[in-house]
Amino acid sequence: MPVARSESFPWFHSSRQKPRRWPLALRFIKGSVHASIIGPIIFYTLFTTLVVFLDERLNISLGVPSTVTPSLSIVVGLLLVFRNSSSYERFWGGRQDVGHIVSGVRNLSRYFMLCGPNDSAEDREDTEKVIKVLVAMLYAMRSSLRWDWGLPHPEEEPDYTSLVPPGVQGHENWGVGLPLELSFFVEKYIRKGNKRGNFQAPQASMLTSQLNAIVDGYGHMETIMLTPIPVCYQIHMKQVLSLYCLFLPFSIVDDWSWVSVPMVALIAFTLYGIEGIGQEIENPFGLDRNDIKMDNIIRDARQEILVLLECWKQGKEEHFI
Repeated sequence: MPVARSESFPWFHSSRQKPRRWPLALRFIKGSVHASIIGPIIFYTLFTTLVVFLDERLNISLGVPSTVTPSLSIVVGLLLVFRNSSSYERFWGGRQDVGHIVSGVRNLSRYFMLCGPNDSAEDREDTEKVIKVLVAMLYAMRSSLRWDWGLPHPEEEPDYTSLVPPGVQGHENWGVGLPLELSFFVEKYIRKGNKRGNFQAPQASMLTSQLNAIVDGYGHMETIMLTPIPVCYQIHMKQVLSLYCLFLPFSIVDDWSWVSVPMVALIAFTLYGIEGIGQEIENPFGLDRNDIKMDNIIRDARQEILVLLECWKQGKEEHFI
């Protein structure tokens, strides 16, 4: 059995802390897409009720052959599969980018602490500052992906602002992202180590490549955020779903009568729920319950790196495991 931890442990914030009290099949509010699809479900339920009422009570024959429904259902299924697979690919790609960026920050931090130019007290201060800048880049990327420009007030988010070098305010109002601006501090430190001989040319090149990989990962997340599903596909998806759900009552009313009402409601719930999931996860960098937990991942990375940094400042490198 895993050992219980009273204070903290790796992934303390980003891992699940408590068991679910209710089975997921009984959850209708937190984390679900029901609120966004309730409108279409109510509409198609009322529409089916009207169709059945006219067919049964007023003896107006509205039934049509059901042979068209299977062909249309295949088209709807293919569209939904493509929609959700594309959205989840974006979600998973974003999560991989976050993981790669955190790994890059870990690698650079470790290398700077153990191999950087740390001969004098001033050098060690520079190393401490650049490691904090690396962690600050994680916060800056998160904020940029949420259209949250500039640094927050120190009282609002001290964990973030305490990592940024004094005087840095960002030039985002000029079109320069703060993550890119902070990367200059890291590159400058690598050049300093290269000039002093702490980093040989191959090592400096490797460190720069690691920094480039962090910036590339951020660029890929920007691509996900700024490239929504094409509107032509979204329009056709909505139209096909509407056509199918509007046609369905006419194809089953003769066989199912009033049972058609709950059946259409159930089918609309299923189809629009799948489509709603695709919309929910196509941009995974926000604050919704189904988005990537970037805040918690960054808090865990910050805790991890700053604990190692504190040990390094006290000269306890030999205790690193």
